Amino acid sequence: MKAKLEDVARLAGVSPTTVSRMMNNRGYVSEATKTKVRSAMEELNYFPNDIARSLFNKRTHLIGLILPTTANPFFGELTFHIENLCAAHGLKVLLCNSLNRIDKEEQYAEMLMRNQVDGIIVGTHNRGILNYKRANLAVVAIDRYLSDTIPVVSSDNYEGGRLATQRLIDRGCQHIVHFNGPAELETPAQLRRKAFEDVMQQHGLPHYTYEIELPLDRDDQLTFIRRAFDEHPEMDGIFASNDMIAASVLYEAGVRGIRIPHDLKLVGYDGTNVISSAIPQLTTIRQPIEEIARTAIDVLLREIDGEFDEAERQTILPVQLYDGSTA
Repeated sequence: MKAKLEDVARLAGVSPTTVSRMMNNRGYVSEATKTKVRSAMEELNYFPNDIARSLFNKRTHLIGLILPTTANPFFGELTFHIENLCAAHGLKVLLCNSLNRIDKEEQYAEMLMRNQVDGIIVGTHNRGILNYKRANLAVVAIDRYLSDTIPVVSSDNYEGGRLATQRLIDRGCQHIVHFNGPAELETPAQLRRKAFEDVMQQHGLPHYTYEIELPLDRDDQLTFIRRAFDEHPEMDGIFASNDMIAASVLYEAGVRGIRIPHDLKLVGYDGTNVISSAIPQLTTIRQPIEEIARTAIDVLLREIDGEFDEAERQTILPVQLYDGSTA
């Protein structure tokens, strides 16, 4: 039979109220008493009822995380850091892969609300689709504009785009192509494209952008990449908006016998551990992924505690150029 709180109290020789105070960290309980209660819990294999404790504390200690797909190394690494950091705060994470589908996002949002999560971290694209605020939830977006009231944490996308484009120009590129997501997406990542266009115009150079539909499927990527190679044989530089696209460029260049960096120079974006290990030679813009996760959690916890400053609507973190050999 499953042990109850009263069984723990009886074995420890204390009152049920004392056991409850210790588990909920309320009031004074001596270290000697805590030791006896812990020993009794271990002997009886007793685990506190999280649901009951959440009702008492008005907190579930659950955080929802909605992302397009953890198959993308950036989101996979981001998830790792968020889960790890949440665990350090005594929080559990409910992970939702939406594939940027509106119906899935709505279903996940409803599920998270039913589970009474304390807050949600969102990395999906569908602005205004999910009415999080109606449930009075704390919400933080990562590199996404969801509404005017939801704070955003992102890296310095404009500076990243500027560094990538300038690197290609400094390496002698005159005909540069940029691969990016759809222009209609209202995300800070669009600033990468803005920086690319600004720098190219400042140098009086022609520029071309190919928009790859999301979520990023490798076959779709290769379709656009092949088209760019066919339509711009003069192309001598590529700025890819993420390292997955850059990896596909490396593959297609190899198929065509195009030598990187001799014939074509390439800069990616993200700098995840997975891609850095698989393609250590890739020149890329490294996002501070762990710091993005840490900042998002910090903002979310302050929202949950009612300490969030309404003026802190956007946090921008610095990026770095990783000096690889592809550009």
